[in-house]
Amino acid sequence: MTEVEKKLWFHLKTKKMGTIFHRQYSVGNYVVDFYCPKYKLAIELDGGQHNNNVNRMNDDYRTKTLGDHRIKIIRFWNSEITHNLQKVLEVIWNQVHS
Repeated sequence: MTEVEKKLWFHLKTKKMGTIFHRQYSVGNYVVDFYCPKYKLAIELDGGQHNNNVNRMNDDYRTKTLGDHRIKIIRFWNSEITHNLQKVLEVIWNQVHS
């Protein structure tokens, strides 16, 4: 795990969100960073390598494919975890509890 994945996993693994998340979870042909089966919610953390046209197109295709299976994906930049973790946790909390 990267440092930002460890940082977020600390908050997800202890059920602080009120539900169970899994790490590096296989969904079809993909492995998502974090996944909550109960709410069909995947969380992806993106580093700078995702900030180019080819990788963005791949991410969009991946999001659409998983969406076809009724899985919602929320993405965060690594920098969001590093600099604004509380806001990230609020977004995840709102997704789980809406």
